Amino acid sequence: MKNNNRRTVFVLLLTLMLFAMFVIPLATAPNIDGPNFKNVTVITKVNITNAKPEVLSVNVYPDTSISNISNRNVTINAGLTKTVYCNATVRDWNGFNDIIMANATLWNMQNTTFNSTVINNNSYYINSTCYLNASTGTFTGHYACGFDVYYYANNGTWNCTFQVMDNFNKSGSGANTTFFYPLYALNVTDGIDYGSMAVEETSQDFTANITNLGNRDINITVQSYARFIGDGLAMNCTIQGNISAENQRFGTAAGMAYTSKTPVNGTSPTSIGNLTVGKQTVAGSPVINTTYWQLYIPPNPAGNCSGFIIFTATTSINP
Repeated sequence: MKNNNRRTVFVLLLTLMLFAMFVIPLATAPNIDGPNFKNVTVITKVNITNAKPEVLSVNVYPDTSISNISNRNVTINAGLTKTVYCNATVRDWNGFNDIIMANATLWNMQNTTFNSTVINNNSYYINSTCYLNASTGTFTGHYACGFDVYYYANNGTWNCTFQVMDNFNKSGSGANTTFFYPLYALNVTDGIDYGSMAVEETSQDFTANITNLGNRDINITVQSYARFIGDGLAMNCTIQGNISAENQRFGTAAGMAYTSKTPVNGTSPTSIGNLTVGKQTVAGSPVINTTYWQLYIPPNPAGNCSGFIIFTATTSINP
């Protein structure tokens, strides 16, 4: 009888041990004792209530809001603005809807710093209204951020730093760079009309204003033609003859005598010496330089005469 009781107790204890080893850990996760309590394994737990958002990638490129293409260098628009996009892929393990703020800063690395307090069209732009453009699953969002970059924005390497913040004020950031090409561009007074003149007469001064529409200081070359480029003419006339290129001259100061001005070349570009048109730096204040033109009518032409002058922006000698 005693043996039966002992056997019963042994079976009961064995059952309890097996229950404790295999069933209880699944339910209540208690400590796990090693043999003779030589070691004890302690189970640890935590419930993470918020994850920090991560900016997985940033790409900078012009003219599109598609977020899955690689960086592209930027050519800005002469005299206008160019939309440059800084798009980012962001992941938040609480879901992309947990993100409450997304902004981006686009800045020229040669002329300013990310923490600059001076927002200007030359080198520093901020967009505080970046928006969710698309999503991948529950946790990843693709954000679009556009900047209207002015034509006189400095060329060189630009950095876009993208920042996000979630409901718990946890933030993440990422950055990438792109390159803004130099832009040599100009606009000129619409035509030079010398009016009515007689043969062997020299006109008065007429002005041609040159406006810098790019992002670098520029020098100017000019070349005239009448029928085709390189024909050596200033104008071609309807009744008789033409006016050769050297009879049309320019200067950079008012009041210069015709004989002191520089003849226009009709076969190759001629540099307007001592004239550098600076890059615009202030909104609403374009940089404009004035040139002064005169025409001499030789003895032979007759009728209405017309021609063309090619003004070309070139690399400044004072970059």
